[in-house]
Amino acid sequence: MPKLTMIEAIRQAMAQEMERDERVIILGEDVGVNGGVFRATDGLQDQFGANRVFDTPLAESGIIGSSVGLAVNGLRPVAEVQFLGFIYETMDQICAQAARMRFRSGGRFTVPMVIRSPFSGNVRSPELHSDSLEALFLHTPGLKVVIPSNPYDAKGLLISAIRDENPVLFFEPMKLYRAFRDEVPEDVYEVPIGKAAVLKEGEDATIVTYGGTVPMVKKVAEDYQSKGVNLEVIDLRTISPLDIDTIKESVEKTGRLMIVHEAVKTGGVGAEIIALISEETLYSLAAPVVRVTGYDTPYPVQTVEDDWLPNEHRVKNGVEKLLSY
Repeated sequence: MPKLTMIEAIRQAMAQEMERDERVIILGEDVGVNGGVFRATDGLQDQFGANRVFDTPLAESGIIGSSVGLAVNGLRPVAEVQFLGFIYETMDQICAQAARMRFRSGGRFTVPMVIRSPFSGNVRSPELHSDSLEALFLHTPGLKVVIPSNPYDAKGLLISAIRDENPVLFFEPMKLYRAFRDEVPEDVYEVPIGKAAVLKEGEDATIVTYGGTVPMVKKVAEDYQSKGVNLEVIDLRTISPLDIDTIKESVEKTGRLMIVHEAVKTGGVGAEIIALISEETLYSLAAPVVRVTGYDTPYPVQTVEDDWLPNEHRVKNGVEKLLSY
């Protein structure tokens, strides 16, 4: 079985879906001739032609607005927003149009489109390039939000997203694009949207995370394993819909919960998980829930990025606090 980077797995997913379904098209800034800023679409225009893989003007609202119209009229666009910090320009098209179309039309129209966008920190990028803005879309019914943490999941989740009848936001951690290789089947396969993965089983505490922080959290759990502390690690993979059942089952076993994500703390994915756990399994908790997140400030300049983001030191401090109760 070949070993691919995440960017190679994403490219393979798009190519295979384009081969399978002629309705699948790709559009965005520099996705055609240049193959994308991270080369996610490299070679696809040569393979499928400029009518199916094409460059757009530098206008994110136009990219997403056009994609909504294309999807309603029978195509399955995969649109790229070059960096997640640029998504503010598309909020009307995503939240007021794509997310509402099925409801607004009484089910007569669907919007089967995917919006791909790189995000996540520790890559020394300029302002508005590394912002983790995923929680903005949790409050909008009608959207699915997917965030892979490894090449295998990236391919399977993207294929599922392209085949979905609803608009899917597919956010890709930049620092994981070429961080490591993973075995990825050449055959087409799907990873279900809305199902978390238990990466490591444990009994002492549960750590829930997703995206760019997953490899770091796994390493922390391995470090504690050598000390006789068994941490259970859950990779959400999808933040909308949230797989609260998997989290509940884990918390009922361990009695302790920590949530790690790069996005700012207030109103983040962690806050929603805490609310759901409080509603549904409060008496399983033996300690208050701990959050290790970005701080409630704009994404910082490069010189303080390492301290602003969750890191091993901060996560281990969180584990010690969690276990101290």
